[in-house]
Amino acid sequence: MLQEVFYWIFNMSITSAVTGLAVMLIRLIKKLPKRIAVFLWLIPFFRMTVPFGLNSPYSLMSLLSKITTKTITVYRPAEDVSFSMTNFVMAANSYFPITYRVNILEKVFDIASVIWMIVYLAILLMLTVMYFTTLYEIKDATRLRDNIYLSDKIISPAVYGIIKPKIILPLSYKDKDIELVVLHEKTHIRCADNLWRVIGFIIVAAHWFNPLCWIFLKLFLADMELSCDERVLLKLGSERAREYALALLESKQSATVFASAFGGARIRTRIENILSFNKMTWFSLTVFIALLLAIFYVLLTNAAG
Repeated sequence: MLQEVFYWIFNMSITSAVTGLAVMLIRLIKKLPKRIAVFLWLIPFFRMTVPFGLNSPYSLMSLLSKITTKTITVYRPAEDVSFSMTNFVMAANSYFPITYRVNILEKVFDIASVIWMIVYLAILLMLTVMYFTTLYEIKDATRLRDNIYLSDKIISPAVYGIIKPKIILPLSYKDKDIELVVLHEKTHIRCADNLWRVIGFIIVAAHWFNPLCWIFLKLFLADMELSCDERVLLKLGSERAREYALALLESKQSATVFASAFGGARIRTRIENILSFNKMTWFSLTVFIALLLAIFYVLLTNAAG
């Protein structure tokens, strides 16, 4: 059973790598707003999690099926509608249960599946310890007002926690104007960014053997910060973009795994994005949403079997 799970995890990892590389290319479009681009990362993360998809002749996988990969149909509710799993490894003669072409492949996947599970559980344990250690470090924070606290143990403002998130500011912020900082962190809370962080780490941990998945996670977290900045500017207006950029410039970068930090991600990239920010027209928004849906369809569907 574990061997079969790993077989499909391995295939899903390859599929997510292909779609993730496509997303990396798409996100290079400079005019694509980050608050829209960040949703593109749902595609490789979905591919890492769900083994099957709807078949379509317009799928990227249909193009790849002419070179490599095999489509395994798992459900056909109608003549022209079917769901399948993409098989890049193609090491088996039959599926459900899997029978391998040669015995050595069965032994390889047997050993590999055990190693995969041990490392995955170890990473999950490490992430759990890191999460609760992070919360423990700020348990002595002093309440300023509402859910805003001050702590001498952090260097950059950030949101901690998921169920009852708290905005933790460095002690040095006690006498500063914190309007823009708090607005940024409240935007993170409203978008449930800390929850998405945790989900992202849990998913990628299952694909620990694939370095591209870790790169996708890093880029997703960076785009999350850029998206948050744009959402803040939608409230503030572009006329306050320079003021917001200065507030960001004054903050220190902080490497936080489970907290959404005001000084997170690359400061220079964020400032450039802030200063070049412009509100979209309804026409532009409609075009970008249509483009997003088309990309989702092409990258989330499988080759027609």
